[in-house]
Amino acid sequence: MARKTTTGQRALITVAAWGIGLLISFPIIWTILTSFKTEAQAIASPPVWFNFDWTLQNYIDVNTRSDYLRYFWNSVVIAVGSTLLGLAVAIPAAWSMAFQPTKNTKNVLMWMLSTKMMPAVGVLVPVYLGLRSMGLLDTRIALVTIMMLMNLPIIVWMLFTYFREIPGEILEAARMDGASLRNEIIYVLTPMAVPGIASTLLLNVILAWNEAFWTLNLTTTNAAPLTAFIASFSSPQGLFYAKLSAASTMAIAPILILGWFSQKQLVRGLTFGAVK
Repeated sequence: MARKTTTGQRALITVAAWGIGLLISFPIIWTILTSFKTEAQAIASPPVWFNFDWTLQNYIDVNTRSDYLRYFWNSVVIAVGSTLLGLAVAIPAAWSMAFQPTKNTKNVLMWMLSTKMMPAVGVLVPVYLGLRSMGLLDTRIALVTIMMLMNLPIIVWMLFTYFREIPGEILEAARMDGASLRNEIIYVLTPMAVPGIASTLLLNVILAWNEAFWTLNLTTTNAAPLTAFIASFSSPQGLFYAKLSAASTMAIAPILILGWFSQKQLVRGLTFGAVK
């Protein structure tokens, strides 16, 4: 018989949850606060918390110096494009592994996941030379492809997990009614796995949006996303912490807003099939 949670235990859990949440959110909160300070206040010791002269000058300077909208649009194209391309590849792959498994299916899944353990710097040189030979350096298509391949194992694993929870008898019934493989995947499987597909899409948009290693090494100006926008405020003359914080806030704001409004769908998708 399960024990009931007492009021004191619930209060302790609540306090612990708030504490962990604030600890995780502190870097973001501090970055946002710093973006409204002057450069002198940003590096003041001891730190200045709330009793400082709030200013928007850093945001004005950042927009004057850089074309934020160009970086933003590049981030949108790269994140959304790589995710949609990844889903187009991963949905049939996950369907095959979930509903037509072989004795090597688990080995293939483990091999795909193991590729995420390899340091990206280990393949930077061949990827760089290959893109240069094809004339694709500093292009969106190169970054879309790289991001898709980088996150493909995660997409396949997540979709495989969701698809396994769908009764195979439903797909068999669709085939008996004359549904082709294409119609089975598009009109039967996909609608039933919408929560899982939505959470996979959101997670991979976030991963692609925040990726810095490949974007900083494979772009300069034309295809540079917001991660390069942030890095541009680090110069040989030193770090301008207030302006850097303003640039960082502008870069993370869109994805924070997206995550805030889609948190229910994200949690629903991530817990899909977790409870029988």
